[in-house]
This record gives sequence, structure tokens and C-alpha cells, in this order.
Amino acid sequence: MFLHSLGLAVPARSFAQAEVLQALEVDPTFATLTEKSRNLLRKVLSGKNGIERRHLALDEVREAFDFRPDSMMARFRKHAPHLAARAAQHALENAHLSADQIDALFVATCTGYLCPGLSSYVAESLRLPGSASLLDLVGQGCGAALPALDQAAAQLQAGRARRVLVVCVEICSAASYLDDDPGVLISACLFGDGAAAVVLGSEPSPQGPSVRWAGSARHSAPEHREHLRFDHRRGLLRNLLSAEVPSLSARHARTVFDRACADHGRQPHEVCGWIWHAGGREVLRALRREFQLTDQQTEPSSSVLCHHGNMSSPSCLFALDHALRNGVPDGLWWLASFGAGFSSFGAFLEVRR
Repeated sequence: MFLHSLGLAVPARSFAQAEVLQALEVDPTFATLTEKSRNLLRKVLSGKNGIERRHLALDEVREAFDFRPDSMMARFRKHAPHLAARAAQHALENAHLSADQIDALFVATCTGYLCPGLSSYVAESLRLPGSASLLDLVGQGCGAALPALDQAAAQLQAGRARRVLVVCVEICSAASYLDDDPGVLISACLFGDGAAAVVLGSEPSPQGPSVRWAGSARHSAPEHREHLRFDHRRGLLRNLLSAEVPSLSARHARTVFDRACADHGRQPHEVCGWIWHAGGREVLRALRREFQLTDQQTEPSSSVLCHHGNMSSPSCLFALDHALRNGVPDGLWWLASFGAGFSSFGAFLEVRR
């Protein structure tokens, strides 16, 4: 399988962390929290946590504190199809393809639910042929991009499609929540909104760089499920995020990487590009320690985190796009994501430009 192109999309408005804090401090919600919780929010939003700005599907930042279930669902329903379609259209344009050349569309999300799924809305917006296979992947969390790409590889290898479009879209502002749980508060300070799309084919693209999918691996650890997952509270999605997530992310990322090396006959020293899901500053620090990487080697992920926050499933594809545009050397790259479950995924990419 070959990656032909990427397309990205974010909401029009972005907000500095200090701007979010300023709006929060005058919102009635803030006064309902304990002093400890208020101090934690002030510390994270005003400190150096690796995030400067986040794109949010809001006209004004105060809208982020409307936690009525109908309002949250309306935000997802309005913005998720639009962002997903924009990213997909950009990917098609970058691949110099028309919609009628796409045989299958996979859409991944975890921050809202529609039936029919988002794939129906994206297919309609792009005017995909009615014969195109549509599949929605829901509930994979931040790690969803890699299993979605794996499914695309299976379709292509089976000869059921010549070109597949994969879209990851998250409206995290429709799944943010505030209470006195530290993990919930940290989540509200980290996550942003965005969408990323990839066009994939069974042959190399005649346009742009050659990026070949060269083998993948995965690891599921349900015994760690409670450390990172969504819960429901009063009709709202509520992110559970424990302090152990950075160490678990690094540990399971190592398991996946070692498994992929063994399965596909690779050696760690062959990897010259490291493309990680930008889960957060502490996650990236844990990954650097585990894999003995420099700040520069994780720069594609830290740059995405700085300018977008953690967008959940699109984040690793934003980092991949950044790496392709910003001087990461050609050769063997490692693309990795992880998230709810606890789940961890990775794939080797052979990049030639």
C-alpha cells in the first residue's frame, strides 16, 4: 500500500491557552469547582505544557463551557461532517484525483455519534459514487488512524479497492467536561479540534513523494482500560485520564515497536524518522526516554501539540504531514498512535522524495 496524499482541516478560530483561562475564570462553571481544581486549571493553562494554541469549533471561547448534552451533540453534528469533508477534499486535490476514483471511504471518530455515520455525510459532500464502500470506525480513541489505515491496506491487498480514502475527525470541544477529577480537568486543557485525511492506493502515486506502508503491529492491554477511556455522566462524554498514561504510552509503544521489528525483519537503527501521536508534553517526554530520542527527533509531534493541542485521532497524521514538509530525512519512518483501550499501534513507512 502507498500513501498518495494527505489533507488537513481545522476550525477557523484558534485560541491561546491564556485566552481560554481568562474566559473560564469569569464563567459560572469555574466557581462550582473546588479551589484545588481551580488552581490546577490555572497552572496548566498558564504554564509551559507544550501547547500554545488550540483550534476549537467555537465562535467564542465561552461556548466551550456550555455543557448541555443537546448543545454538545449539535456542535459535533454541525462541525464533524464539515471538517471531515474539507480534509478529504484537500487530500483528493493533493493527489490530483476526483471523487469518482475513490472505491472506499473509512471515517474514524470518538467524540460524537451519528447514525448513519459520518461516512454517509462525507460521501454525500464529496459526491462519491454510490458503489463506494463506506465504513465508520467509532470508539478507537486517539489511536484510530493506524487501525483505519490497516483496514485500508486489507481492502487494497484483497483487490476490493484500488484507492481508499481514510478520514480521522474529532470535535474534542464537543466532548470536553469540567468536574473535580484531575484527569477530566487536564483533558479539557489539552484537546483541540481537527481532521486529517489520507488517500491510499495499491500503486505508487505519480505525484509527490513515495510513501510505502511497510508493515504494522498492534498491542491491546484491556487490563489498563480504566487509565484512558470515555465515561458518561449526565448525558455527556467524560474523558478518564490517569497520571499513569505517559508511562503506559511509552511501555506499550515499545511493545508494539519491538513486535513490528521482529515481524517485519527490521532493526531499530534503521529508523530515521519518528512520527508519534502528540498525546501531551509528558507523553512525548516518556517516549523520548523509552526510545532514547532527542527533542529534534520528536519535533513533528511537539510542533503539532504546540499549535493544535491533542486532536486525538488526527494528530499523528498532522505530525506525518509536518515531517514530510520539514526536512525529516528519507528512509524508514515509524508512525505510531495509542489511545483508549489501552491500545497501541505502529507502522513502518518507506519514504522517498
